[in-house]
Amino acid sequence: MWTKLIIVAFLVVIVYNLGAGLYYMMTDRSGSDRVVKALTRRIGLSVLLILLVILGIWLGIIKPHDLGR
Repeated sequence: MWTKLIIVAFLVVIVYNLGAGLYYMMTDRSGSDRVVKALTRRIGLSVLLILLVILGIWLGIIKPHDLGR
């Protein structure tokens, strides 16, 4: 149960950073680097989420299903 909550929380924060990057891109006319920072956080969180899922599968915390078999 906790693993699902952690994954959903990561996805919510990733989508929030994507939206923040879009908002800053549309409204920020001063040439600041807020867009780059928001999108960098999104990429970092996405990579971290993928690594945590791989680690969870490797440790046996997450059990993938056999859809392709």
